[in-house]
Amino acid sequence: MTSKEIRQKFIQFFEKKGHVLAPSSSLVPRDDPSVLLTTAGMQPFKKHFMGEASPYGNRVVSIQKCFRTSDIDEVGDDTHQTFFEMLGNFSFGDYFKEAAIAWAYGFLTETVGIDKDRLSATYFAGDDKTLEDIESLKELEKLDLKEVRSSGREDNFWGPTGDEGPCGPTVEFYVDGVEIWNLVFNEYYCDKKGELKPLESRGVDTGMGFERLVTILQNKKNAYETDLFDFVIKGIEEAAGIAYGANEESDRVVRQMADHLRAIVFLIGDGVVPSNKEVGYVLRRLLRRVINQSLNLGNKSLPLDVGEKTIIHYGEVYPALLDKKDDILAVISGERDVFEKTLAKGLLELEKSDGKDISGWDAFDIFSTYGLPLEVIRDWAEKRGLKVDVAGFEREFEKAFIEHQELSRAGVEKKFGGHGLTGEIDEGDKEYLATLRNHTATHLLQQALRDVLGTHIEQKGSDVNAERLRFDFVHSQKLTDDEKDKIEKMVNEKIAEALPVVMREVSLDQARTRGALGVFDEQYKNLKKVKIYIIGSEENPYSTELCGGPHVQNTAEIKSFKIIKEESSSAGIRRIKAATG
Repeated sequence: MTSKEIRQKFIQFFEKKGHVLAPSSSLVPRDDPSVLLTTAGMQPFKKHFMGEASPYGNRVVSIQKCFRTSDIDEVGDDTHQTFFEMLGNFSFGDYFKEAAIAWAYGFLTETVGIDKDRLSATYFAGDDKTLEDIESLKELEKLDLKEVRSSGREDNFWGPTGDEGPCGPTVEFYVDGVEIWNLVFNEYYCDKKGELKPLESRGVDTGMGFERLVTILQNKKNAYETDLFDFVIKGIEEAAGIAYGANEESDRVVRQMADHLRAIVFLIGDGVVPSNKEVGYVLRRLLRRVINQSLNLGNKSLPLDVGEKTIIHYGEVYPALLDKKDDILAVISGERDVFEKTLAKGLLELEKSDGKDISGWDAFDIFSTYGLPLEVIRDWAEKRGLKVDVAGFEREFEKAFIEHQELSRAGVEKKFGGHGLTGEIDEGDKEYLATLRNHTATHLLQQALRDVLGTHIEQKGSDVNAERLRFDFVHSQKLTDDEKDKIEKMVNEKIAEALPVVMREVSLDQARTRGALGVFDEQYKNLKKVKIYIIGSEENPYSTELCGGPHVQNTAEIKSFKIIKEESSSAGIRRIKAATG
């Protein structure tokens, strides 16, 4: 059974049970500041477990893209990946434990044919905070299972994601002792203090690891041997000139590379670019790991064709990857080229150690100066029989982190307040300010496009980082040089006018009445208040947009605006890349 067939069987099974298929949301949560990345299939639905109406109804099925870095050092073994897909079915105040348990068992044993003798299950044993889940036990006892046993909070009580949210007892199904499906029964809301309160509307949230299911159904040792990864493994073999399966040490490196390449493709596909902060740093770390591994494995640069094969393979399920193929490959190759130069400089510095062990300070100095990760330094040292003072490195890292925190505590906003900047600004603050400039300039750009080209201009995507801004919009023709000059001049005029930028929280209807630009989609439907950013006077604004921020306080802080490139993004969609400051 192919992975494609397994996907379809799961979706069709629950559609026949009255569920509506919800598309996967982005790996970067749009409206959940409590988490950096989407780590669970239920994450996009948190608000629906708290009473907000679901646009898909009360029964939903999904295959959600997820990302976790907590087990990154385990990646390459038989069960761990950074990027993975989570199969899930959800009930928002509809069915509960009886149906959820019966359907899960039915899908596993009847739809995909897993032998009952291989299946076991666990349920929540209860503790001093919560009672034993007797209701789930009774349902499990109705099934023909190899074993049913109770377990504690660590294994059979789930949630919340982030600092607070829905949570509850779970039932876990196992195949040959490996966890395959987690059924969460959201009965409580956990606040930031860790206190549990009963939810007004109980719900079901299930999550089954797609990679693990495919591994079982294709009778493989691990996911890397399935059709989810085998084409990537083969591509790495060919590029590195090695044979997978001949050496366990190199095999694990190949598996890590395969995992990281897939994860990288999906992160960039969701608009992430390499940086030294938050999600951008996660991407940069993965890229640098796989670039270094490629050089160590076969002394070859990271092959782009392996990334391209990944895009094409998963493009059948996630067509947006195909649309962004050129951008994804450009980001990978750009980071590869830069980091390979960094590696050369950093490794040259390491050679100066003259065969001596690497002190914590020296390791941190090379890391901070050349961006050479500790794991690269350790790999280099191990090959030469040298040691690295990892504890000393961590002390230096912590010291630098505390110093940065103290600077941040002084308040970036205080430094950046008003119409100008004074005093010394560290590199982290410069990057933050550049991002604010580019974010605000995107608003000016959209309005200038409408002024020059017409009111048919509609945003179809944007991406902002410290280096540049990117804006996609509806327009059927390539912009002329005269049009680009007019747009650029108009934005710079608004910058020179030193217009105030203010945020107001209003109702969705008020936002529409004010003529705010934005995508008024389902995510705003039930919100009492939304944020709009107004550039210029509130009585006669130049630009009003529905947006979450952050922005500068005055257009003068943007300093200048320059269009770098104007090109086609897809049919009927144009793209502008620009820089500020």
